[in-house]
Amino acid sequence: MDMPPPRPERLALKTELVARLTEALGPTGVIHQLAELRAYECDALSAYRCPPMAAVLPRDTAEVAAVLRICHRMSVPVVPRGAGTSLAGGALPTADCVILGVARMNAVLETDFANRVIRVQTGRTNLSVTGAVEEDGFFYAPDPSSQLACAIAGNIAMNSGGAHCLKYGVTTNNLLGVTMVLMDGSVVEIGGAHMDAGGLDLLGVICGSEGQLGVVTEASLRILPKPEGARPVLMAFDSNAVAGACVSDIIKAGILPVAIEFMDRPCIRACEDFAQAGYPDCEALLIVEVEGSEAEIDDQLTRIKAIARRHDPLELREARDADEAGRIWLGRKSAFGAMGQINDYMCLDGTIPVSALPQVLQRIGEMSRDYGLEVANVFHAGDGNMHPLILYDANKPGDLELCERFGADILKLCVEVGGCLTGEHGVGIEKRDLMWHQYEAADLEAQMAVKDVFDPAWLLNPAKVFPLDASEARRGRPAAA
Repeated sequence: MDMPPPRPERLALKTELVARLTEALGPTGVIHQLAELRAYECDALSAYRCPPMAAVLPRDTAEVAAVLRICHRMSVPVVPRGAGTSLAGGALPTADCVILGVARMNAVLETDFANRVIRVQTGRTNLSVTGAVEEDGFFYAPDPSSQLACAIAGNIAMNSGGAHCLKYGVTTNNLLGVTMVLMDGSVVEIGGAHMDAGGLDLLGVICGSEGQLGVVTEASLRILPKPEGARPVLMAFDSNAVAGACVSDIIKAGILPVAIEFMDRPCIRACEDFAQAGYPDCEALLIVEVEGSEAEIDDQLTRIKAIARRHDPLELREARDADEAGRIWLGRKSAFGAMGQINDYMCLDGTIPVSALPQVLQRIGEMSRDYGLEVANVFHAGDGNMHPLILYDANKPGDLELCERFGADILKLCVEVGGCLTGEHGVGIEKRDLMWHQYEAADLEAQMAVKDVFDPAWLLNPAKVFPLDASEARRGRPAAA
């Protein structure tokens, strides 16, 4: 995962840069000592580290604009950072950049229950958006596993999803408008507290753009009334392929659960040790949740369990109360943390057609044996968003590189069966050089032309998303060229 070397002329500007940033934000808003910058040298893809030249912590849109104006005038790259939970290296700095963190920007700016909208600063955590409205009977639907920590800024950057995105959609389906600061410090408003603004779908371009186009400082989000009730059922199977076939049959039957989650044996074992959720001893586990009135829940679960029984489950366990439902979900929500306690791992994010689940799971198992690295599978099975966790030893020479090659082969497999490289984690640096595998040169040229319009000098979030050779050649090229 190469990164461009720092430019000496930028490093020579550090003293002047820090002085200007401190004048704009005050001394508590600027971090420039190496020991303190260690906190910003990586995100959750912690295999790669590089301290930035400085980090800033603005409090509002005006301060973000001031920072970007300074960096733009001095030709210093800026890497936007939400909560640093990116698993694709989306907030990895370069040695000559400024990290712009939005953690201090966490206020609720407006709630409009009549129109089901909340406006927040984007440093606010995902789960706390629901926390701000749940007493009034509402919730915010996208629910990444990191929702306790991840920020709305990062959710917008990566178009994050979560366990319940099967029914409610991912971030783009729940984002109504943004305030965004461009690299030159100008502030733009896109969308608003309503659906489908007229003109070009700029909101669709921004959501999932990984900090390439601007820094989103405020967001209008759709909030929904809480469902009348919800109930999960746990299904245990004796093989990954059989569990995958069950998922495919549920979707083909036209049933739309709120979530279908998959875990295999290595993940089940780790989650059970970590959370004591009461998971059975099996090769593969599905958690299927439905919601609605009691009659609706009973009807949907009756149909789902009938489909599951055709696949000879080892166990079918329907939650009897809220406590049991909570325990079923506790294990799944703890999966990444549980795996981190037993091994170094790299978490992938390929997306495939649901019908290809059995085939892909079988092939991943074969590849695991070929590479000699264990894989734990945990993912959003209902929409085919896979999260294979490749286990490796970071202290063993060559293991990381072996893991990277294995991961690249899994992601290529996803594309080959009709899927794509990423569902919700983004491209970052992890999948950057695999973009040639999914896109033709003309496709990437069109995407880079969009960045030219928003960020002509290519100063925002350098060395991400686009293959490094293409982005470095493009850097500084004017939009009209």
